[in-house]
Amino acid sequence: MASTFVNNLRLEEMNTGEQTGQWGTKTNTNLELVGEALGFGTEAITTNANTHATTVADASSDAGRAIYIIYTGTLDSACTITIGPDTMKRIHVIKNGTSGDQNILIKQGAGGGAAVTIPPGDTKVVSLDGAGSGAIVTDVFSNLNLAGATKTDDLTVGDDLTVGDDLAVVGDADVGGTATTVALTASGVITAGAKLDLNGTELILDADADTSITADTDDQIDIRIAGADDFKFTANVFTALSGSGVVIPDGGLTLGSTALTSNATELNQLDGKVAKTAGKESIWVPAGAMYGSTTNGCSDLSQVETTALRPDLKVLDFAADADDFAQFSIAFPKSWNEGTITYQPFWTVTGTNTGTVVWQLGGIAVTSDATINTAFGTLVATTALAHSGTSNDLMVSAESGAVTIAGSPSTDDVCFFQINNDAGASGQTGVVRLLGIKIFFTTDAANDA
Repeated sequence: MASTFVNNLRLEEMNTGEQTGQWGTKTNTNLELVGEALGFGTEAITTNANTHATTVADASSDAGRAIYIIYTGTLDSACTITIGPDTMKRIHVIKNGTSGDQNILIKQGAGGGAAVTIPPGDTKVVSLDGAGSGAIVTDVFSNLNLAGATKTDDLTVGDDLTVGDDLAVVGDADVGGTATTVALTASGVITAGAKLDLNGTELILDADADTSITADTDDQIDIRIAGADDFKFTANVFTALSGSGVVIPDGGLTLGSTALTSNATELNQLDGKVAKTAGKESIWVPAGAMYGSTTNGCSDLSQVETTALRPDLKVLDFAADADDFAQFSIAFPKSWNEGTITYQPFWTVTGTNTGTVVWQLGGIAVTSDATINTAFGTLVATTALAHSGTSNDLMVSAESGAVTIAGSPSTDDVCFFQINNDAGASGQTGVVRLLGIKIFFTTDAANDA
């Protein structure tokens, strides 16, 4: 029976009784081929070929037999390399030594079995399963677990790097493609959770070390940029270490999901000013905007003179011994929160009696297409305030408690108010003159848009 070549190294297996007188020569050849298999070989791919076949020769020297194969040549597109025979079960270390920046794909067998892609300049360890036309090639280190302490001199990461535990970096670490070198001048730690602990050292962003990030011992991070101002972060504050300060182009600042689009001229208009914000507001309602109620009304609006060419007063007079009433109305701005209000009366007395004065106010809101013929809400009184005893002194009562306006106020309502001097609670014996009141309300928007 003739010799066969069915083993994974394609060595000649001589049958008993065959190759008379050749056993020594054949054995020496086999031993040389075993040594060849333990070395490396170089195999050139035809220029710009997109397919290539590496077939391990039977019982003769062949680069494809080597455990380490370097493929050379010039490629203008990816090249699929099929290693045969497709029955060999082998481990190969393969380097893509071609020029032209193209991948090579390693297959075994003519079928559709899986292949391994090797980028230009890279080296991979692959296994051939020898399953015939459907043979599968596997990247041996695709799921390599480097348990224990593993060291490397230079580590280049060409894609995403996921760190499941602490990663200690000493020296240089190149991440990604060109011009992305990150150099640590001393030991740093990149911890799980994507945190970079500079540990008081400097992160160099270029070779000259004139662009860097430094974590100082004074709880701040210094950023130094070549040809520009230096900055620091500390206590949630971003400030310039030198130069004229921080420059942000128009429209270049985003706060959360909202872009700040104001330009320098618009922002400078606010310099030294406070923008209007929602909150407590006030409206002055002078006595001239009021009128006596038809029933139990105060006196009509009158103008009185204190002294010639001094302030004249527009006043409503309220009797000391009866509950006189006056009314007025307000259409509040849309920014009003439609809640309760408070008020503060401004008044005087022409006499010298020091008796107290108590005011009361109630309101009703009327919306469009609704009747105005509706009762006022509950009257709310001010705290009693004694007159000074000096005629025509201005008296300002304390701000009242909350006044609930009846009628469920809403946008575009008109609010009617009624005010009176509560004679039963007051101790003033003279006529009380109302100059006006200040209404306090709360807004929940910065404008009435």
